[in-house]
Amino acid sequence: MNSRLPTFAHVKAAAKRIKRHVHLTPVLTSQTLNRMTEANLFFKCENFQKVGAFKFRGACNAVFSLSKDEAKHGVATHSSGNHGAAVAMAARLHGMDSYVVMPRTASELKKQAVSGYGAQITFCEPTLASREETCAGIVKKTGATEIHSYNDPRIIAGQGTAALELLEEVPDLDALLAPVGGGGLLSGTALAASGVNKQIEVVGVEPEGANDAYQSFRTGRIVPSVNPKTVADGLLTSLGDLTFAIIMKHVTDIVTVSESSIVNAMRTVWERMNIIIEPSSAVPVAALLDGTVDMVGKRVGVILSGGNVDLDRLPW
Repeated sequence: MNSRLPTFAHVKAAAKRIKRHVHLTPVLTSQTLNRMTEANLFFKCENFQKVGAFKFRGACNAVFSLSKDEAKHGVATHSSGNHGAAVAMAARLHGMDSYVVMPRTASELKKQAVSGYGAQITFCEPTLASREETCAGIVKKTGATEIHSYNDPRIIAGQGTAALELLEEVPDLDALLAPVGGGGLLSGTALAASGVNKQIEVVGVEPEGANDAYQSFRTGRIVPSVNPKTVADGLLTSLGDLTFAIIMKHVTDIVTVSESSIVNAMRTVWERMNIIIEPSSAVPVAALLDGTVDMVGKRVGVILSGGNVDLDRLPW
């Protein structure tokens, strides 16, 4: 196993490190959704987290893990949205500079959010190669520490704190569901669950149109994401070597759901629970509502990953 892989101990250390900076997000239930799925569901609402997404946990852990010497030069990353905003806000809380590379095609809403949290934005072409090359140039020029959006042990450990909080509040869960894109949230969730109770099923859920993690899990090798197409724009990236290794060791299964199921789940949560979640958050809910995963009679935790939605572009 990779010596850089974080462990349950790192998740617990991250929880202690970021406790005073992050929101202790609520765990909500819905009798209506329980009846619809014939399960007892517990929703960890990271849509109420700072910057509107779980991403702040990992970014906060990474930023506050830096040495004083590293902090003097700031942090850099490339992101089209939530991660960039999270890094920018964490850096501002720490009193350091942040540099975020964004594709010029990123939504205006996300550009405004990253800028509003104090980052210096550099725009690039909407390709991974352009993002990585531009970010590398900034790191070389400024000496900033790069914080990858998911394939970083500090990020993974930080993301796992959401599941850790959920399990502290509802310790007797049978299963945990989380969306999977690059795998930071799912791998962190799996670490937390395995550390608390190895009997808990951990299931990742992915859109059918971006099913590289599903393919990777079944083939035992990383299958790159090629031209993914899904409304869940937070789940477009491929797994990293760290997230893949943790997922293969600790995750029970990865399943996929259709676009129509994702949109239906997003709308159902709005209508039945009166909360707004983004499409990526709706992916695990979709798996429960359409029966892709059979959780009848079980106590199931669901990580609602975020709630950053452009209200002028609702998918229905």
